[in-house]
Order: sequence, then C-alpha cells, then structure tokens
Amino acid sequence: QVQLVESGGGLSQPGGSLTLTCVASGTYLRDNAMSWYRQVPGKQRELVAGHVTGRSTNYADSVKGRFLLTRDNANNAVYLQMNSLKPEDTGVYYCHFYDGHEYWGQGTQVTVSS
Repeated sequence: QVQLVESGGGLSQPGGSLTLTCVASGTYLRDNAMSWYRQVPGKQRELVAGHVTGRSTNYADSVKGRFLLTRDNANNAVYLQMNSLKPEDTGVYYCHFYDGHEYWGQGTQVTVSS
C-alpha cells in the first residue's frame, strides 16, 4: 500500500531554517504530482508548494522566495526547504501525492517561535 512519511519538523526561531522530507513507499513518484500543505488548528489546510515534472513549482504567496520544493524520484522522496521562517509558518505540514488517487502523510509539526 502507498505510504507517505514526513519528517524534519521541529522548533525554529524566527529567521531560522528547517527542511522537511517526505518518503513514499508502495509506489513510484515518477512524474506524478507532489505537494506540501500545512494546517493550523481552526483553519483550512492550505497549499504551500506543489510540483509536477515539467512545470514550475507553485508556491503560496506567503512563502515565495523563502521555501523551495525539490524532489528525488530515484529515492522516492520530496523535500521542502524552509528558510527565513516566520511565526506564521507554524503549523502541521503534510505531504500529498496524486497518481489518480490522493494520498496524504501523517503530518509533521513545525513551530516557529522565540
């Protein structure tokens, strides 16, 4: 079965950096769409960054210039490099995969606070 496992979340001071990793099993990423979402309690889950091979990554306006999505199909992994973190980046980050069906990871907590 398809599994997406996120890691790399944690606590960062404002201005710091974190890199999230999502590793897929039970499938191959190939050219399928990979995305990162985040959710704050009481708010809807929002798209942070999404990518499909051959197209530019789509970033939320709030993270443009600070976050970078990369993927390594050979290792079935996708990453989210987060720089210049702000308190409003706090939330649970979810990996998302679409190959005709949707798959979600369990989420990893990112907290930006002094």
